[in-house]
Amino acid sequence: MFSIILAAGWPIWPLIASSVLGLAIVIERYFSLTDAKIAPAGLTKAVITSLQEGIAQPDSVAQLERNSLLGKVLASALIARSENPSASEGDVRAALYQSGRLAAQTLEMRLTALATIASSAPLMGLLGTVVGLIEIFGAQSPGSASGNPAQLAQGISIALYNTAFGLIVAIPALVFWRYFRARADAYLLQIESGADQLLRRLRPTGTP
Repeated sequence: MFSIILAAGWPIWPLIASSVLGLAIVIERYFSLTDAKIAPAGLTKAVITSLQEGIAQPDSVAQLERNSLLGKVLASALIARSENPSASEGDVRAALYQSGRLAAQTLEMRLTALATIASSAPLMGLLGTVVGLIEIFGAQSPGSASGNPAQLAQGISIALYNTAFGLIVAIPALVFWRYFRARADAYLLQIESGADQLLRRLRPTGTP
């Protein structure tokens, strides 16, 4: 493997760095985008059920805020209502909207970097291909039909290895970006649904 890297020349090193960064992002997102950390099953229902017993206590709200990303969003509405019991529905909705935006940013964290790796890896591979072609043409010395065979072989190696490695990095990065993008969108939909259910529960009686 190391011999292949050496044969590919210097253009492959940015690709290796991109592959390491992409792998780190994939591992981090895999363990971060989980039900337990984002939207535990039944959390919204449990919060609404507990509200039937009265205003949530500060310690339970703080515990809810630390529970998960969904819990943090739901807690923002309870905090807004506890700090101002006469807060209008618009005030509570504004608190939910602000926390929801922060939740969306958390869900999309590092996905832009992964998408950048997926789109830039083929270009870096193309750069290596161009460098390899330059090596090939450089091997063709004036007045010589065959040129320098060693330099010619090196140019071909640089061109082919970099093209292949660029695709090897880009294809998995694109697949995982799409997977995590879809996963983040699904979680965001759950958070929006939970926030809407809680908002209806906090709406004053008789309000349409």
